[in-house]
Amino acid sequence: MKKLNEWGYKLLKPILGPIYKLYYHPQIINKEVIPQRGPILIVGNHKHLMDQCSIIVATKRVVHYMAKKEYFEGKFAWFFKITGCISVDRSTHDDEAKSLAIAVLNKGGAVGLFPEGTRNKTEEFLLPFKFGTVAMAQKTNATIVPFGVTGDYKFRSKNLKVRFGTPFKVGDMSLEEANQKLYEEVSNLMKANLQ
Repeated sequence: MKKLNEWGYKLLKPILGPIYKLYYHPQIINKEVIPQRGPILIVGNHKHLMDQCSIIVATKRVVHYMAKKEYFEGKFAWFFKITGCISVDRSTHDDEAKSLAIAVLNKGGAVGLFPEGTRNKTEEFLLPFKFGTVAMAQKTNATIVPFGVTGDYKFRSKNLKVRFGTPFKVGDMSLEEANQKLYEEVSNLMKANLQ
């Protein structure tokens, strides 16, 4: 199994993180709930290409983001490779991507993903969640950290908010129950942002 790079993440985050925060001015709420150690899955809704950036600047941990394989084929492929992203072929049940993510979690690492599976470009508040998150959490005993992101990605945004919810484990829940819980948590965090 190939090894994921982290050096690019560690090198670029101190440079790009402050620029991102200065430009977009995201309000990051409850980031202190993110566990500082142990396997975690940081998961929430997906509305914009930059969603993961607010998660990355919210924690000191290296977050290995699962990203569609098309990002690894374009002119910015180098960026996704050196920052430890995991390439996902969305046309199949990508077993290699899942294995890489599970390996990160089994080593006590952090994985970020969007259970909607793609950016939500519809009128729906939140798309149905795929079962990958809760299945990986169950296999690795990883903690799920839900978040909800709302607002506009504009210069010095007035309403861009990322809110983290209470972390939880799948435990004795069925995958259906865990997935429903995760969906409701993310939905409630988004609604809380809009109040």
